[in-house]
Amino acid sequence: MSITEIATLVDSLPGVLTLRPTPGDGTPELAWGDLFFYYAPDGVLPPGQPFATVIVKDYPDEPPSGLGAGVFRVNVDAGRRGQAPPQDPTLRDQVMPHPAYAALGWVCVVQPGPASAGQLEALVREAHAAARRRWERRRE
Repeated sequence: MSITEIATLVDSLPGVLTLRPTPGDGTPELAWGDLFFYYAPDGVLPPGQPFATVIVKDYPDEPPSGLGAGVFRVNVDAGRRGQAPPQDPTLRDQVMPHPAYAALGWVCVVQPGPASAGQLEALVREAHAAARRRWERRRE
């Protein structure tokens, strides 16, 4: 799967607001090139975290996953609280707990491909549905 394919999948879900930080837009340089997906049918950035992200480089405060030079990681808020981080955060095309945010319920896939595509799509859809429920509760 490519970043474009992932973005197309997520953007096809109803109510998605995608942030694409780039130079000159006021976002931190560290976020440039990454994608952040929120449920926001009104187009207003909601409070809290996105329900999924695509990260194109290792962040300095996280265990390295070997990102960069075309290698990326998809992160999804799967609501699986209390997971242990993966032993090897560089494994590719495999759904695994996030190397830094596993305990908060996040999972990830480095360089998703045929082995992880179906499971990743299901996780993204579930995370989107959960974000939608949270958004609707805030409106009640």
